Amino acid sequence: MPARDIYHATVKTALVKDQWTITHDPLTLKLGKKDFYVDLGASQLLAAEKVDHKIAVEIKSFIGRSDIDDLEKALGQYVLYQDILAEVEPSRVLYLAVPNFVIEDLFEEPIGKLLLKNHRLKLISFDPKQEVIQQWIMPN
Repeated sequence: MPARDIYHATVKTALVKDQWTITHDPLTLKLGKKDFYVDLGASQLLAAEKVDHKIAVEIKSFIGRSDIDDLEKALGQYVLYQDILAEVEPSRVLYLAVPNFVIEDLFEEPIGKLLLKNHRLKLISFDPKQEVIQQWIMPN
């Protein structure tokens, strides 16, 4: 099992504060003989719709040598997990959770806007200090 991201507990707390129930820590995906581990699985019952929404959350800190290098690795992992989820658990939606400063430094720049415009990923922005979700960002 891979090491946990430095913000693992922070995102877990933020999701619980946002009325999500953590169902898996980590969420194990099996495809063939290989196991893959998404950081968290969560669900939220929306009583008005009588629907149980399920998500998978991959957490990334973006504290490496380069934010572009971190983005390339995160995006590759996101695409891999998204494709596997589509096969083994298609009702679950995948999100990439990143600290709020990553949104400002990277996703408000042309490269980040391009990824969102091209429907490449869904994001959760969180405040690491307050341990709260700031934004759910979905491609437009």
